[in-house]
Order: sequence, then structure tokens, then C-alpha cells
Amino acid sequence: MAAEIQPKALTRKPILLQRVEGSQEVVNMAVIVPKEEGVISVSEDRTVRVWLKRDSGQYWPSIYHAMPSPCSCMSFNPETRRLSIGLDNGTISEFILSEDYNKMTPVKNYQAHQSRVTMILFVLELEWVLSTGQDKQFAWHCSESGQRLGGYRTSAVASGLQFDVETRHVFIGDHSGQVTILKLEQENCTLVTTFRGHTGGVTALCWDPVQRVLFSGSSDHSVIMWDIGGRKGTAIELQGHNDKVQALSYAQHTRQLISCGGDGGIVIWNMDVERQETPEWLDSDSCQKCDQPFFWNFKQMWDSKKIGLRQHHCRKCGKAVCGKCSSKRSSIPLMGFEFEVRVCDSCHEAITDEERAPTATFHDSKHNIVHVHFDATRGWLLTSGTDKVIKLWDMTPVVS
Repeated sequence: MAAEIQPKALTRKPILLQRVEGSQEVVNMAVIVPKEEGVISVSEDRTVRVWLKRDSGQYWPSIYHAMPSPCSCMSFNPETRRLSIGLDNGTISEFILSEDYNKMTPVKNYQAHQSRVTMILFVLELEWVLSTGQDKQFAWHCSESGQRLGGYRTSAVASGLQFDVETRHVFIGDHSGQVTILKLEQENCTLVTTFRGHTGGVTALCWDPVQRVLFSGSSDHSVIMWDIGGRKGTAIELQGHNDKVQALSYAQHTRQLISCGGDGGIVIWNMDVERQETPEWLDSDSCQKCDQPFFWNFKQMWDSKKIGLRQHHCRKCGKAVCGKCSSKRSSIPLMGFEFEVRVCDSCHEAITDEERAPTATFHDSKHNIVHVHFDATRGWLLTSGTDKVIKLWDMTPVVS
């Protein structure tokens, strides 16, 4: 009797829609133009380009504008078509784009920083331009008058900037791994708090104003979800990259986090599940399972006439254990460990198959991503890479 052929399971993955090429250097930031088949990009090659899709199906620049200095970052407001561009020389230049996206008109320049602008946010509701620079300064300006309203010196160069309009809280992530929260008024700011959980620098921030949750990505390959609104100080760690996390975006309507990294990975995290905090690692001079001494515990080694062992930690319970008592590996997705990690033998036995069920999907963009932008209305994702290429993806198969 012929063997029954089982249909192969369909793998859901992002669909590459378009490659946009032509920049001479890295495209530091780019955005998808809402309701248009277009992309706005700023590059290290000093150019600002508006790419529109032609009848041929290819994207060609309708605007090619050369700036006096390399373009490091940008902020685009679709309602006003206001484009704010941060430059390597510390200047922020503002333009208004025409309705057909074929012309850009200069509005004003802000002498915002002493050196390279690292992040910009334009806040339409307050008519503020927020920015950070390599001069370790956070500054905000009035977009109408161009006047500087205030500033704050950060502990290190900032690389992440988010703002909550309702509470006027600004979140700043920096290269030291610290996140700073400031309360902004019209002409002054108050330090609310600082916190750190990464072992490397913060590379990206993403704010969800509905759930009041802040996500931070880091060069330590991890993402941390900080429950700001819950006021309990909960921090959930997400481990799913093999290289530094470069960019984050959040799909509010599906409660999915998109993280992209230097490994080319696009990871889609389901945040609509009850996640657990990783435990604090416990201190002990001997294995908390078999009581064998660790190698620095000379007294117990002498008394028991045993050789000291190397200390490890179980990622599930946090206990200090020896290698023999933690010989197993397991993924623990609800704790953010999508890859297999060290667990003690008793925890390994207790983890069920249901608890090992993945809460994230992994996809290869085939380029080292430096920036992303997600258009939630169409489900499109833009990735910009060190290969000077912009890629447009249809994410509806995986973000839904």
C-alpha cells in the first residue's frame, strides 16, 4: 500500500516587497510615507531622498537634496509633512514637503548641539522638537520660534529617545546602559528616576502609551520590557538575538514587539502573554543542590577533602549550582529565553512542553539592520542596513 503523503506545514514569514538602492553610504534612518508608495531616507552620504514608486514598480528619488553635513537622524510628521533632520555638525534642519512629495521647502535651522545629533522627536501637540547629541545633551526647542526651551546633561551619549505626550515624560537611553526619565515643563525639566538592567549600552527605545510599557534594546543582545505604568518596577527580559539589538518597533493593535539586530534577525515577540520576571541570582559558597563547595570556599574544601567546583546559576530558579547539578538546557519562553539556557536538573524536569512553546518567531533579513520603521496601517516594515540598502517587507503573515 502506498504511503500517505502528509502536506508540508506552511512557514509564515515576512514577504520582501522591494529593495531600495542608490545611497553611497549607510542610510541612518528612513520612514514609510503613510498612504503613499514612498520612502523618505537620510544618509551618511549627506543626502535626503524621497523615493516614490514609479509605473515600472521601482522606487526612484523624486527629491534628492544635499545637506552641508552627514545626516544622522530624522523625524517626520505626516500630518504637517514637517521633516526634521539631525546633522553630524550638531544642527537640526527643518523642511516642509509638498503634498505630492516632489519638493521640500526649508523652514528653519536649530543650533541644537555641539556635535552629532543622535535622535530627534517632533511633538506636534506641544510644538516641541526634542533631541539628543554626542555632546551628552538632551535639548528641547519650540518649533514655532526656534527658541531653545531647556536642556539636561546625560551620563553618556544618548542613543534612544521616546516621549509620552499625556504625562510629558521623556525617556532617554544611553551608551552606559542607563535609562533616564525626565518630566518636561515649558522651560524646565525634573529628573523623575534612572534605572539600568542591561550589561551593555542602550541602543534603542520603544514606548507603548496604551499599556504604559517601555522597551529597551541593547548591545548585550537583549530587550527589556519595563512596566512603567504598573509602578511595581517589573522588568521582563527577552533573549532572542545573537548580536546587538539595533532597533525596536511595537504593533499596538496586535501587542507584538518587533526587534531587529546586527545579526540580521527580525524577531516578532508576542507580548499578549503573561510573562515572568527572571529571578535574581542567589549567592552561595556551595552548590544549593548537592552542597559541593565552590572553588573559593577553602574552609569547606579542606573540611570535606573535596575539590572546589565552578559556580553556575539556574535561569529558572536563580539558585547557585555546580555543573553536575545543571547539566540540562531548556528554553523558557515566558521568561524571555527563546534559546536554550542552563537550568538545574530539578527545574528541567518541572518545565512542561507547554511552557517550552515559543512566544516569538525568527526571520532573517539578510542584512545588518541599523534602523526600522513599521507602518501599522498596511503592516509594512522598513529595514535599513549597513549594506546601504533599504528593504520593504509585508509583515501581515507574521504580525496579525
